[in-house]
Amino acid sequence: MPPPPPPLGRVRRRAAQAFDEALDDEELVAARTALAQGRWQKSRSLLVRTGDDWDRRGHRITVLARESSCATWARDWLLAEPDSGDGAVLLALAQVRRALRGKDRTDRAREACHRAAAVLPADPTPWLGLLLLECAQGAGGDAVRVFEQIRSRYADHHHAHHLVVAWLAERRVEAGPDPLHEVYDFANWSAEQAPADSPLAILPVIAHAERYRALAAAGQERADPVASGHWVGRRARQVMKAAFDWWLEWEHEEHPRRLIDLNFLAHAKVCEGRSAEAAALFHRIGDKVTPVPWSYPDRDPLTAFRTARTTALGTG
Repeated sequence: MPPPPPPLGRVRRRAAQAFDEALDDEELVAARTALAQGRWQKSRSLLVRTGDDWDRRGHRITVLARESSCATWARDWLLAEPDSGDGAVLLALAQVRRALRGKDRTDRAREACHRAAAVLPADPTPWLGLLLLECAQGAGGDAVRVFEQIRSRYADHHHAHHLVVAWLAERRVEAGPDPLHEVYDFANWSAEQAPADSPLAILPVIAHAERYRALAAAGQERADPVASGHWVGRRARQVMKAAFDWWLEWEHEEHPRRLIDLNFLAHAKVCEGRSAEAAALFHRIGDKVTPVPWSYPDRDPLTAFRTARTTALGTG
């Protein structure tokens, strides 16, 4: 008789351990652990060291803000240092996270973001918090105006571009698989505007995956991404080839969110049926799987990732 299945709680814990929003940022992991214990000084030092590396700063603050007690410890930080801009931004993003989980009022989170923006007017991170709130509202959100505020401070903001792509992808799903949809125009324009070494070069791949998610959720595409045909049209093939060729030449492996891009690109190559190219990406990803896009449209992401990796690497 086979052994009984593990308790559901254990499965959920394993899945949670498999996905870490910190990705491979060990300094961030250490600061987050200290913050969970009420020691906010490590977060303070981390953000001082991060400086105006805006992509890394946005990544680190949004991850720290997910810590369940972050708002409490950020308030303690501000009691000790009332003029701390970093403390104000961390509190603002923590309140955004709480509002998105239904544990705080949205208007309070917005006010906190505006206060932080007033303290640090050059910092796009408070506006990233506002963009998270706007995109959560769907088509009714004022995402474009907020995105322009971010772009005026840092034109190549990685997280902000991903948020806007996901937001645009959900518009006009009734149009079906329209190759002229605005999400593709935005992604192509953003990639063209970005510097040659910017990971925004892969944004058209992100747009393709996000549009698939929206269409599949609306019943306009098949729920199996490989069988849907979404990745094998002429436009899709051009996008995937250009993105993969760019990645082969990319020499800036230190970008804090690069593993998100690599997961999207590996997923695209799997769906396209390009196993050798997918295998190269899986080797680079290692065990740093991200929930998206492997969960699209409604799949268990860890199972989908492992199945795709095993097939591509021939280790089954």
